[in-house]
Amino acid sequence: MALMAPVVHYPLHQATLDNGLRVIVNPDPSVPVVAVNLWYDVGSRDERPGRTGLAHLFEHLMFEGSANVTSGEHLATVQSVGGSANATTWFDRTNYFETVPTGALDLALWLEADRLASLQVTQHNLDNQRDVVMEEKRQRYDNVPYGDVMLHLVQLTFPADHPYGHPTIGSMDDLAAATLDDAKAFFATHYAPGNAVLTLVGDIDPTDGIARANSFFGGLAASSRPVREVTAPLPPLTGVPRREVTATVPADAAYLSWRLPASDTPAFDALELALAALGDGQTSRLHRRLVRNDQIAEGAGASTTGLIGGTSLGFASARALPGVTGAQLEDAIVDEFERFIADGPTTAEVDRVKAQYEREWLGELARFDNRADLFSSYATLQGDPEAVNRRLDEIRAVTIDDVAAAASDWLAADQRAVVTYHRERA
Repeated sequence: MALMAPVVHYPLHQATLDNGLRVIVNPDPSVPVVAVNLWYDVGSRDERPGRTGLAHLFEHLMFEGSANVTSGEHLATVQSVGGSANATTWFDRTNYFETVPTGALDLALWLEADRLASLQVTQHNLDNQRDVVMEEKRQRYDNVPYGDVMLHLVQLTFPADHPYGHPTIGSMDDLAAATLDDAKAFFATHYAPGNAVLTLVGDIDPTDGIARANSFFGGLAASSRPVREVTAPLPPLTGVPRREVTATVPADAAYLSWRLPASDTPAFDALELALAALGDGQTSRLHRRLVRNDQIAEGAGASTTGLIGGTSLGFASARALPGVTGAQLEDAIVDEFERFIADGPTTAEVDRVKAQYEREWLGELARFDNRADLFSSYATLQGDPEAVNRRLDEIRAVTIDDVAAAASDWLAADQRAVVTYHRERA
């Protein structure tokens, strides 16, 4: 007897406050906690030339204190009631989130509203967090093996003046040059109720949740949303741009990238499955070829990075075993991509990666904080949080022909960029 595909439908209750803040509530009384998730529609793609890094800098500045909260007190207060809090920045967004016991929901909402209304953007705070970000870059990008690979791939894959043409961490020269007026203008432009989505998931009545959001955020002034220029989709790469890096790394390595369609397109869905078949897990083609059969790599994989502004990214990579060069890895990766395009995926491969996607998607939705993040994401980037409930149906609808056609259109060997690492010899 055939198994029935699981039906996923989380109830959503939505409202838009008079000042433009979009509020989403997903009630779930199974555990006495509430995930509070606030997305601002601003990321590194919204930075202007010469002032990159400000979006990520504000992820730090938002914890530096507001009218009624001192520096560091936001995190300490949430933790003191048994909750957790954090924030992240990416090309397309900045998000802030807490998970707290139900009784502490008002506290979390008050903390978020207070810093949105009265963040202390001072020279002292700017200088302090600028130093923190620069140290983060040194620790996470400059002094970690392969830590700068994303910087190289972004520069090879996008034009320098493209919104995605610089990494989220930004340029240290740009950050050093940023003035207090620059920071204040960035905050005033992008941090406003009408440019944000607040999602509450957990042990809360929907009507009560919307009323509480209005109580804490409703008094904040409305402002017009910043105008963002529409970015036209980029065509596939030509000429195989490449960069060779000699560094203190454990082994030679090869990293390849492709331009893909925007993440809200059927073609991107098909490519997500194609790259999963090629490089996600030990049954993928790249792992079988490079790790198990040829035994030239200690690891190999492929994945996508979905972006909303016209063009996304696809990746493949491998790290060499002793005596193997990055060029050999690149040749093997390209050969597997060409085979995939020539022969197409098998039914078993497509079924496997669909099942894998479904398992991971359901696992994400099982956690309150991840579920809230997904609702905020789809509301912010695609305008429709209900798309979360349709996501598995969209993936199930992708056919083997869709996967084959998308791979042929977007993953050709001559459409790649390449970064190879050479281990620095003593």
